[in-house]
Amino acid sequence: MDFKKLKYFVGIAEAGGFTRAAEHMNVAQSALSLHVREMENSLGTKLLVRERSGVTLTLAGTRLLHHARIILNQVSIAEEELTSKPKIPVGEVSIALPSGPARFMAPELLNMANERFPKVSLKIVEGMSGSVEEMMHAGRFNLAVFYTMQDDVSYYDVLAEEEFCLIIPPGSSPFENVVSLDQLGAYPLAVPMNVTSVQRAVADVAKLHNVFLDVRYEIDSLSTIIDMVADGNAHSILTPSAVQRETSLGLVRMAKIINPSISRSVVLAVNARDERSAEVAAIRGLLPKVVRQLIKDGKWQARLPQAQ
Repeated sequence: MDFKKLKYFVGIAEAGGFTRAAEHMNVAQSALSLHVREMENSLGTKLLVRERSGVTLTLAGTRLLHHARIILNQVSIAEEELTSKPKIPVGEVSIALPSGPARFMAPELLNMANERFPKVSLKIVEGMSGSVEEMMHAGRFNLAVFYTMQDDVSYYDVLAEEEFCLIIPPGSSPFENVVSLDQLGAYPLAVPMNVTSVQRAVADVAKLHNVFLDVRYEIDSLSTIIDMVADGNAHSILTPSAVQRETSLGLVRMAKIINPSISRSVVLAVNARDERSAEVAAIRGLLPKVVRQLIKDGKWQARLPQAQ
């Protein structure tokens, strides 16, 4: 047997006779008869009973028809998967971004996505990194970018690395561009809520080095924290992306934390249910390109993972 013979056999069975099958498949009736005889001789059994009104299937013919339909359907699926063009991404993709990087990631991502995948509609949600991470774990988004410590990156795509800085009011006394970890206890701090990776990362390192931080305020709003520092009411510990705009405008100042430095990873997570989605895959593949471009252009003071 071969696929052509199976196709002809199915056509005869479904048409109910050689004459109608020959017309439907545009094949000579004699050729169909020859193929059926060859199949019957090969299998050693009768497949069709010829009658004046057409044909009926024998028990063996009925069984063969069942298998032939499955075989031909699978062949059709295989041919389609191997020969068809890749699916054009179409649809909506929801993505959550942390408040700091969202300022420059969102415009770049929207521009690049519109240029390369015009049929994909992006729904971007901005929030504090801890809230973004929690909502992603609850399945609220297709994709999410958030922060995690370097020990916890195995489940995610690492996009970049950022180091923490002490954020200083603009009118404070002259200040170096760096500050030692053991000096941080001297500054009243306004920081993100304890659930965020900022607090966890900084607090763990400070505790390890017997440094006690003077946390006066825990606030779940990046803009409020920045306003408090700009107004001279507190200092903060954030990454450069959170205050890049305010630093360039002279609204706040920034000193890198050293001895030791504290860094965290910017990671990309994908919802498990969307692993096979063409539109989600398209945006997922675009995000590392967006990050590389931002760092290359100096718009994001971060460094790429070593592998990149």
